[in-house]
Amino acid sequence: MAGVPATYSSATAQIGGFLSKKPYAPPSWATHLSPMPSHTFSLGHFPTPIHKWNLPNLPEGTEVWIKRDDLSGMQLSGNKVRKLEFLMADAVAQGADCIITVGGIQSNHCRATAVAAKYLNLDCYLILRTSKLLVDKDPGLVGNLLVERLVGAHIDLVSKEEYGKIGSVALADLLKKRLLEEGRKPYVIPVGGSNSLGTWGYIEVIREIEQQIQQSADAHFDDIVVACGSGGTIAGLALGSRLSSLKAKVHAFSVCDDPEYFYDYVQGLIDGLQSGLNSHDIVSIENVRVRLRHEHS
Repeated sequence: MAGVPATYSSATAQIGGFLSKKPYAPPSWATHLSPMPSHTFSLGHFPTPIHKWNLPNLPEGTEVWIKRDDLSGMQLSGNKVRKLEFLMADAVAQGADCIITVGGIQSNHCRATAVAAKYLNLDCYLILRTSKLLVDKDPGLVGNLLVERLVGAHIDLVSKEEYGKIGSVALADLLKKRLLEEGRKPYVIPVGGSNSLGTWGYIEVIREIEQQIQQSADAHFDDIVVACGSGGTIAGLALGSRLSSLKAKVHAFSVCDDPEYFYDYVQGLIDGLQSGLNSHDIVSIENVRVRLRHEHS
């Protein structure tokens, strides 16, 4: 049905499982990781299918398959919902009445957070990065902004220059302080939902892929290739692949910061789960812009 998403209630939790809060049990190969989530909210439609991608001119013996996380639920922006299942459960457990997160003016993560917050009857505050020329203007109803405004998100615009000077963490902390002074109970989700708790969303993907492979005995994957914008997805994939039976090499192409930044950031995320692993050993990160320049030189 079309329309603005309904908010969460105890009744909706009992119909079909969608929006239900459920206890979390990790994969057997991840039980040593800590801290471990206690619950998740069912916000996405999983498992998402994997199918062969018939690309032309592939090297002999090479197959490319694609995991369709774009089918996890349109309002929740594909893969973003996987981290939010854990983060929103934590927010509710902590008694939050509103969510703060940060991203670009057309951030899919921010759109997904706004919709998830609406589903769970939480207010949502978005700090969106844009150009200096547009920061004092109405951002309009274009793309993800339309969805965010439909679900009632509060939008604060910040220039790219101010964002670079102050940083996403400090900007979120300033807004959190203001809301606390107003008597609110805010919960901050970092850029892209990429913290150690959010990483569990993509540890879970590896379990999902394992189960899908078991149902198709002829499937085997040597490599996993993804884009990297905030680090949480590749942290979960790389950690899960190394610990599980999958053992596929994870290759990430950074679309913003340089690879060393992401190696350090991923290291922080997996250290936060007491994994004892080195990010350089479990993921290969390349700068997509440098790679494209080489391809076309």
